[in-house]
Amino acid sequence: MSRQVGAIWDPAQYGVFGDERARPFAELLARVDLAAPGHIVDLGCGSGELTASLLRRWPDAKIEALDSSPEMIAAAQGIPGKLTFSVGDVATWRPERPVDLIISNAVLQWVPTHKDLLPRWIEALAPGGRLAFQVPGNFDAPSHALLREICTSPRWRAKLGDALRRHPVLDPSGYLDLLSRHGCTVDAWETTYAQLLQGDDPVLEWVKGTALRPILTRLDPAETAEFLAEYGARLREAYPLAPYGTVFPFRRIFVVASGGP
Repeated sequence: MSRQVGAIWDPAQYGVFGDERARPFAELLARVDLAAPGHIVDLGCGSGELTASLLRRWPDAKIEALDSSPEMIAAAQGIPGKLTFSVGDVATWRPERPVDLIISNAVLQWVPTHKDLLPRWIEALAPGGRLAFQVPGNFDAPSHALLREICTSPRWRAKLGDALRRHPVLDPSGYLDLLSRHGCTVDAWETTYAQLLQGDDPVLEWVKGTALRPILTRLDPAETAEFLAEYGARLREAYPLAPYGTVFPFRRIFVVASGGP
């Protein structure tokens, strides 16, 4: 969810497409074959609604949740139940004791060093524990290709030329190789959702909750309006409105890894 340094995260904007954002989390959890984990940590919990679903599945578990965004954690604090939310950096997180399940949902694309981080998370697992994460895999899609193109254009290069990384995640086979080399049993796969979005400029509204956050923090109000007008026009061309809505294909990459017997 929300972990880019320097970005101000808006729980309301992120939640505009809450159902669509929740589906990959649910499908990731469906492949976690743990009957009764005692200690669960959600790294990059966002506004906490998905963390609460962990408690519904495992009501006896101790569940801790961490996010770098004070705005997101403030929103999460109102969620009832045996949940502990705190502000922190997933890149420096260390558990006080072994963890039965570490889950990270749409987080690692924001962490440039996450390939080095994952083996450390595996080491933090209790025997028989699981690491489960999913990341967007749509960085070559028009939504992101156009964004990179605009950010590196002469108009915006000085302020935004270094704002986006081209390949922030691996593909499923890359994660399988990485974690298998550290002794894990790995289930890795990908899914492309043909999402049907409603409303005016829905793809622009989607990326306002994620990819655009660190970009918009670099722009003043007048620049923001200019940037969004240009980007929105390009998105409408790439994702045309149909009578039934706007189709927005979205690739996701999933991994569930077991660190021991």
